[in-house]
Amino acid sequence: MNELSQLLELRGTLRVDFLDSPALRGNVLGDPSRRPIAVYTPPAYDAQGSRRYPVLYCLHGYTGNVAALVGGRAWETNVVQWIDRLIAAEQMPPAILAIVDGYTRLGGSQYVDSIHNGDYATYAVRDVVGHVDGAYRTLAREGGRAVFGKSSGGFGAVHLCLAHPGTFAAFASHSGDSYFRYSNVRGFPTAQRVLEEFGSIEKFVVEFERRPKRPSHFYEAIEMLGYASAYSPRAAERWSIDLPWDDATAELREDVFARWLAFDPCERVVAGRAALERLRLRYLDCGRKDEYALDVGARVFAKRCRELGLEVRHEEFDDDHRNIGYRYEISLPALTAVLDSA
Repeated sequence: MNELSQLLELRGTLRVDFLDSPALRGNVLGDPSRRPIAVYTPPAYDAQGSRRYPVLYCLHGYTGNVAALVGGRAWETNVVQWIDRLIAAEQMPPAILAIVDGYTRLGGSQYVDSIHNGDYATYAVRDVVGHVDGAYRTLAREGGRAVFGKSSGGFGAVHLCLAHPGTFAAFASHSGDSYFRYSNVRGFPTAQRVLEEFGSIEKFVVEFERRPKRPSHFYEAIEMLGYASAYSPRAAERWSIDLPWDDATAELREDVFARWLAFDPCERVVAGRAALERLRLRYLDCGRKDEYALDVGARVFAKRCRELGLEVRHEEFDDDHRNIGYRYEISLPALTAVLDSA
């Protein structure tokens, strides 16, 4: 057992590998292509043995990264500690956990391929999965993998299953971004006001990064830029992104917003039926007090799946968007239950 595992009081082992991803090299934001991958192996794992294990791929939310997900916080249990405890309590079979780093200069990639951010979907399903399958004793096939995450990570889990069918056999989306007509439009006027004040995206981002402390409306503006960088990039040039509002009036630009909606899980159910149909588990949950109305998105996604005859495990609970890691106690066993056994 290494020092990081001891620090988190794990029975299994946590290590951090580094991968230089070809998919992220030369991205126009200047974000590093060399990325950490946190990999947890269960107590019985033997690198020289014959046993192989299913892998759960974890995607962090907006502004998250690998360090944030493996860090310890007072009175809370992180995702690595959750899987370790669940395996020790025999509430789920032994599995490997791999935490993917999707952070960008603008706060997050949404795990999509973008000419502005870099190809984060390709990085995840080709480079990260390839590294884990090559370095660990995995069940290196669709039936041996699931993907999950919270917030933007939940969106990413759905997106990767839709965009790259055959990679994962199941997903779990905790309060995942969806139904953009409610969840995203709320931030457009705030972002427009901020950018109007600074006169350009570049000037705002530079000032945002310069300040040691930032007002709350700055965070809302940078978040909308992060989404635009993923959903509506214009060219492979820094700050060349199309915004879904008019820069003078803040009027909604329907043509650009349509490009955002093309990524909305709720809008993709029908076209993505074949990809969704091959999954062994489609799991969504969200708190009924979610500040971004993502409970509505989960309801709409589940309804549209069921209209196509697709079974969905959809749950709601009494909470908001924050500090809901305790839901892993439900999703992690559910995911491993449908994967191929070790």
